[in-house]
Amino acid sequence: MKLYDELIWRNLIKDVSDEEKAKDHLNNNKVRFYCGFDPTGESLTVGHLVQIVRMKLLQDHGHTPVVLIGGATGLIGDPRQTSERELLTLDQSLKNAELIKTQITRFLKPENTIYVNNNDWIKKIDMITFLRDYGKNFNINYMLAKENVQSRLETGISYTEFSYMLIQAIDFLNLYKNMDVKIQFGGSDQWGNITTGLELIRKELGKNEAVGLSSPLLLKSDGEKFGKSEGGAIWLDSELTTPYELYQYFLNTRDIDTPNYLKALTLLSVDEIIRLEKTIKDAPEKREAQKVLASEVVKFVHGNEALKEAELVTDALFTGNFDELNENSFKGLAKVLDTANVEEDSLLVHALVESKAASSNREAREFIKNGAISLNGNKVTDVNYKINKDETYFKKYIIVKRGKRHNSLLIVK
Repeated sequence: MKLYDELIWRNLIKDVSDEEKAKDHLNNNKVRFYCGFDPTGESLTVGHLVQIVRMKLLQDHGHTPVVLIGGATGLIGDPRQTSERELLTLDQSLKNAELIKTQITRFLKPENTIYVNNNDWIKKIDMITFLRDYGKNFNINYMLAKENVQSRLETGISYTEFSYMLIQAIDFLNLYKNMDVKIQFGGSDQWGNITTGLELIRKELGKNEAVGLSSPLLLKSDGEKFGKSEGGAIWLDSELTTPYELYQYFLNTRDIDTPNYLKALTLLSVDEIIRLEKTIKDAPEKREAQKVLASEVVKFVHGNEALKEAELVTDALFTGNFDELNENSFKGLAKVLDTANVEEDSLLVHALVESKAASSNREAREFIKNGAISLNGNKVTDVNYKINKDETYFKKYIIVKRGKRHNSLLIVK
């Protein structure tokens, strides 16, 4: 299967400005392509993995990714469907840009990846130049017709966000002229910006070899936005979303969504994905496809050690045996379990209430009397039991188990 056909099969292409030119670039040449990431936060989310996996796939086929961090565009904000973005300061944007660049370096080969920040050239453009040399190329009706602008016309859009597409167009022109970048990739919500860049290149340079491609936004089968959980966004930063949380997010993927995620978010071979898709139909109760999906994503994002840790935590919560966990695993558990900080020698009854293992002191005593409470695997039946640091993991952590299913964590000061 040729690269372009594989991208279609993986559902990584929705819009393409010139299919023949795109096929030629991707299948027959070795070209530079770019994808942009605006530093609106300190970390990327799993929603960005579609673009990252595609960059990695193209790089593995010999193409050179140019990763554009939008230090300048991050100051403007790409129009969202709902409302204006909160503006960042230049310091915030540049700081976030460095953090995001560091994240992306984990995924791509350093010897064949180019990193740029559009603040380096956008900051040199004065207002008159922007309006005369760039703004003059675009009719207002052309800009109003773009989907991301259309979606905001009823609620209103500032000139700041309205002008975003022109700045992204300047990026494509600059990279095409000065770095021989032939292709721009982005999500389908970026299509209006991508085509504006192609139009600017055409008007400035005439006939050209530039191509724009977009990928569908990854949604759940029920239309819910991919990459969201009850706690909010799923981040690629392990301090914001632990490897265990990331593992669980994908482990709990519905059967109907799993093939799409395997195609778009992993580098597994076509044959392996087809095999896993078959297991969903033949033996859905084994959830083999979901386990492989979760493992591949965590391994790609955080590495083998983090995957082992996520699997150990998963097994520990299922079996109740926490002896194999390292201290870092317990720090991760503190983010996903109801957790309470308690003093040594404090009453267990109070600790159960603070860690939400019981709703009241009375209920806590009943649980203890009935033998429903265990600490680090040891059953406690004394209602006057006091927290003992000598019975903790790493002189600090106590897993409280209530019955068969409920776990909470005590951190002993």
